[in-house]
Amino acid sequence: MEILQIRPLAERLQKNIESVIQGKSDVIAKVILTVLCEGHILLEDLPGTGKTTLAKALARSIDCRFHRVQFTPDLLPSDLTGVNFFDQKAADFTFRPGPVFTNILLGDEINRATPRTQSSLLECMEERQVSVDGVTYPLEKPFFVVATQNPVEIQGTFPLPEAQLDRFFMRLSMGYPAPEFEKSMLSARLGSDPADTLSAVVSREELIAAQQAVRTVRVGSAVQDYLIALVTATRSHPAIRMGVSPRGTLALQRAAQAHAAVDGRDFVLPDDVKAVCTDVLAHRILCKGRSLTQGAEPAAAALRQILAETRVPIESAE
Repeated sequence: MEILQIRPLAERLQKNIESVIQGKSDVIAKVILTVLCEGHILLEDLPGTGKTTLAKALARSIDCRFHRVQFTPDLLPSDLTGVNFFDQKAADFTFRPGPVFTNILLGDEINRATPRTQSSLLECMEERQVSVDGVTYPLEKPFFVVATQNPVEIQGTFPLPEAQLDRFFMRLSMGYPAPEFEKSMLSARLGSDPADTLSAVVSREELIAAQQAVRTVRVGSAVQDYLIALVTATRSHPAIRMGVSPRGTLALQRAAQAHAAVDGRDFVLPDDVKAVCTDVLAHRILCKGRSLTQGAEPAAAALRQILAETRVPIESAE
């Protein structure tokens, strides 16, 4: 796929999802960026703000297989990855794949499952494979996880550990809709739910080709130096106890590539890095006196300060 074809693909996805989720163009655009980067999404907000609806609308907009799992305290790792069972006819053990063997996995209220079950997703998210009883099974491309969680309720929940939180490409918040969009929502749902009639506008092959094309977007040396300067600053900032990991550095570069591609360019500008920096890095930072589960706003504030204080290079398009 040519770089110039990525923008109309992203616009088709955006328009299709916005027919269900109105007034959240910025959040939807970031979700599409994450998908183009082959990343995973953590939607964190209050109940009823549209997290699950957004995930379903995204899944219906792409012609791929989709599974939804409601995370609960009694959910076992094998309930996700699959299990070997004894087939009496074959007189042998047969592997029964779990719901992770899909293209889009919606993990609803992921923080309600135990750490043991949460950690069973680590290999799936990072390596795109599942290991059961010493046998490794590759996951089909594309594969990405859309997880939701309620940041307010604490009782009966298990906060995501840093090792797993860092696997998510972006942590996004929906927020309440503006009154005019909430009224439009009431009118649209007088009859049937518009999400139920949503049709796919992007094929699996198109998405894979777009993801591969994003990797070809050029990142100049000056932009990489700027990116490294931002990341390094998080490791010495007085308000930050734990800075961005090398995995975060790679994610920031990939997000900048996708942002440039969606803008119709085959090269990255410093503005691309600035546009995605906070959403990609905020949840990977631990501020002093706070935990990773207490929201990304303190980290976002520190990142905004770093962005304001770091010199922006002049990058040529040549």
